[in-house]
Amino acid sequence: MKIEYHSDLKEVQSDEALAALLSDAQARAPFDRLEWWQGLSKHCGIEPLLAVARTEIGTAMLPLSGRSGHLLALSNWYTFRFRPLLSGDAPLEALARDLARRAHRVTLHGLPDEDGSASTAEAAFRAAGWLVRREVCDTNRFLAVSGRDYETYLAARPGKLRTTLKRKSGKVATRILTRFDADAWAEYEAIYAESWKPEEGSPAFLRAFAEAEGEAGRLRLALAHQADDPQGPAIAAQMWTVEGGTAFIHKLAHREAAKPLSPGSVLTAALMRHVIETDRVDHVDFGTGDDPYKRDWMEEQRPRYRLDMFRPLDLRNWPELARIGARSLAATAKRR
Repeated sequence: MKIEYHSDLKEVQSDEALAALLSDAQARAPFDRLEWWQGLSKHCGIEPLLAVARTEIGTAMLPLSGRSGHLLALSNWYTFRFRPLLSGDAPLEALARDLARRAHRVTLHGLPDEDGSASTAEAAFRAAGWLVRREVCDTNRFLAVSGRDYETYLAARPGKLRTTLKRKSGKVATRILTRFDADAWAEYEAIYAESWKPEEGSPAFLRAFAEAEGEAGRLRLALAHQADDPQGPAIAAQMWTVEGGTAFIHKLAHREAAKPLSPGSVLTAALMRHVIETDRVDHVDFGTGDDPYKRDWMEEQRPRYRLDMFRPLDLRNWPELARIGARSLAATAKRR
């Protein structure tokens, strides 16, 4: 058994076995890649700590961050989901046991369980002597294409959405880029600044990610213009990526002044057609957040979980455990 911790991500890059674990072929999503974590470190001020346990027959990796004995998932608002990376007979329980030397609390959020990630991590930490609190923290809306063509998919959308697309599509012109374009990105940023969206958390991270995805051929950057002014300023923009049979919807925005044209809906429809008919994806992932408009496009939902792990005898955890206990008692009393 070998257990190690890496705060320098270049160390991982030069490790052949760990590089294989993190390879694109196994990750199949941007959130499991070393480049994603490097971006979080460089542009978002998140200090990484990759915890690794390995034997001759398996490897377990937990991408973490944090200080002062409280370790967190190596993720932020751009991350759709977080999970431990495991291969073979992964020694995750041994890693959880060793983490007690470094932390009195570990908080992982955004874990999926359709692949068993949340349950596997929960079981490993419990077996290693941690007190584990599990709760739903978010919702992921997604679509299983199930071999349908775009027109079949569209026919199953809500009537109101189909009516909007029928009325507005002729008034909006769309274009989809599969490589990064600096001018198109400048238009996206200008649209975002005029949209209903809150201020961008880290524009530098997002641009660097878009550039890298464009270089890899995974980027789908789309712009919408008024049909009667196709050379004028764009009125809506969206950023998607495609890999491993899944289209990920990362960012979307439209100018508030153009809202009567429904450019966001028209642009989403154009991208849905592209990823279904050209990219031939199996799934479309709309990220986290159960916004009502996502339900018009996606057909299924799945929970994302938070695991809060505490060393039960560590005094630093007692105030938080007391608060959790008080909230639980209050909720029980309210239900009664």
